[in-house]
Amino acid sequence: MNNKYIIVIPARFGSTRLKGKPLLDIAGKSMINRVYEQASRSAADRVLVATDDQRIADAVAAFGGDVVMTSAAHSSGTDRLHEVAEHYGFAEDSIIVNVQGDEPLIPPQVIDQVAQNLADRPRLGVATLCENITTYAEFSNPNVVKVVTDASDLALYFSRAAIPWPRDHFKDGCQTLPPACYAQRHIGLYAYRVRTLKQFVGWPMAPLEAVEALEQLRFLWHGEAIHVAQAEAPVPGGVDTLDDLQRVTALLRQGGVQ
Repeated sequence: MNNKYIIVIPARFGSTRLKGKPLLDIAGKSMINRVYEQASRSAADRVLVATDDQRIADAVAAFGGDVVMTSAAHSSGTDRLHEVAEHYGFAEDSIIVNVQGDEPLIPPQVIDQVAQNLADRPRLGVATLCENITTYAEFSNPNVVKVVTDASDLALYFSRAAIPWPRDHFKDGCQTLPPACYAQRHIGLYAYRVRTLKQFVGWPMAPLEAVEALEQLRFLWHGEAIHVAQAEAPVPGGVDTLDDLQRVTALLRQGGVQ
């Protein structure tokens, strides 16, 4: 990584499926501690946890992490990132990487990758990553966000729907993916320039964003390009359910993840 950047980890206590998720134990450490450790293995100049809950702030301080209290009124992690940028007075061209607070297995390599991708493209304000989709089950799952890109690796659209749709392959009810499907799973890891965060919070919610419940569509709606690259390392899914928690805990106890 040849350029400086900052990691912000938004962390909320409330969760519809796993209440208090950041403080849940994963093989002897809290989830937020696991995420913080992975983020700290990157080349970032600084790692910050942004939270609106004192219990999370106390837990982060207890393991020696850097934490900042933010408003409880934010509707998205992107809004929370903007408050952090304002609080510290980060320069408009500074790069902030949003690492989700429920990704305890996030590889440091991909954090550096998305930051470098944005640094290499000074005219852009947002970069993210994707992985190939290889199964019909994943392709048809609305909880798996898909992204379609153009020849310059810029996002054309993000959707919960199965896109792009191989019309001829599926016309007889086939439930396997063709060899050249070009289906890509969006990985919720973003690098932003501070100036672009400022624009984002000033825009109203976009109609497509409301329909799909995907805030990245606000950028596309307002003509802000998003760079998308294939992740250089496999990115395990985050922890949204009890099953996810058990899966990640088992991986760590077996030594299957570094």
